[in-house]
Amino acid sequence: MTTSAKDTAPGTPPAVLFSAVGKTYGQVRAVDGIDLALSPGETVALLGRNGAGKSTTINLLLGLDEPGTGEVSLFGGTPARAVQAGRVGAMLQDGRPIPRVTVRELVTFVSKTYPSPMPVDEALELAGIREFGSRRADKLSGGQIQRVRFAVALVGNPELIVLDEPTAALDVEARRALWESMRRYAARGNTVLFSTHYLAEADENADRITVIDRGRIVADGSSEELKRRAGGNLVSFDLAGRPTDGLGLLPGVSEVEIRGDRARLRSDDSDATVMALAGMRAVRNLEVTRATLEDAFLQLTDPDRVPAGPAAAPHAKESV
Repeated sequence: MTTSAKDTAPGTPPAVLFSAVGKTYGQVRAVDGIDLALSPGETVALLGRNGAGKSTTINLLLGLDEPGTGEVSLFGGTPARAVQAGRVGAMLQDGRPIPRVTVRELVTFVSKTYPSPMPVDEALELAGIREFGSRRADKLSGGQIQRVRFAVALVGNPELIVLDEPTAALDVEARRALWESMRRYAARGNTVLFSTHYLAEADENADRITVIDRGRIVADGSSEELKRRAGGNLVSFDLAGRPTDGLGLLPGVSEVEIRGDRARLRSDDSDATVMALAGMRAVRNLEVTRATLEDAFLQLTDPDRVPAGPAAAPHAKESV
């Protein structure tokens, strides 16, 4: 599946461009011919099950690994060149704060490794930790440490920031504070690519959602587009002991699920489905709800789904 940058000025290269990128580890095909483009200024969520290829994709983007086939470019050049120029910042899952070093000392040290860094106070302010500047990084709470890591990723003054599970293991308040900081950064016209297992974060914060499964991109679009792809609305009602034969033939119905004594119909035309149900006797507690991003994600990454294109090699699990 090919995705392309949107609303990019003529002659301006995409912030991120994957061209037929593949990566194999032994007999395991972790990334399988990905085409992906991110425009400057976009906030894009990368979603996928464990082992789908997200981490490998991020490593290739950052130049931490080399593609076996295809090409990865950032701002029209190599990932290494973009990283060295300070155009890319990353907040990965691994890493611990340095002992006996204050937050300001840590961020200041990192800033000196970049050619045109952001002022330290500005990075601390954007990350929402200016008041923690004089405190030791290794004495902060988990949520505060995550925001320190965000400040470290910001201080190089990057145009693109990559966030791998940035709010993992954080409580609700800490997640909210971190996302508020990220939105302030994105509002400056910068590009954000993040992976997350919290689908609500993708729903609320991403302009685009790219779903990767078994090393391939299986969907790319706005949250609303993915929800529509999941089958529109869900119509549910109590069966009250009536048979379920024929429910799949009702107008608009694309899928039928029975949970105990309650039917759950996925419908592309919920109005037509409801009108047909209204003509049936003993339909009780009728409810119509919109499909969620979780519905779309589960449908797109169903292990029983047959992937498009040629059969793929065995795929990596947790470590990929």
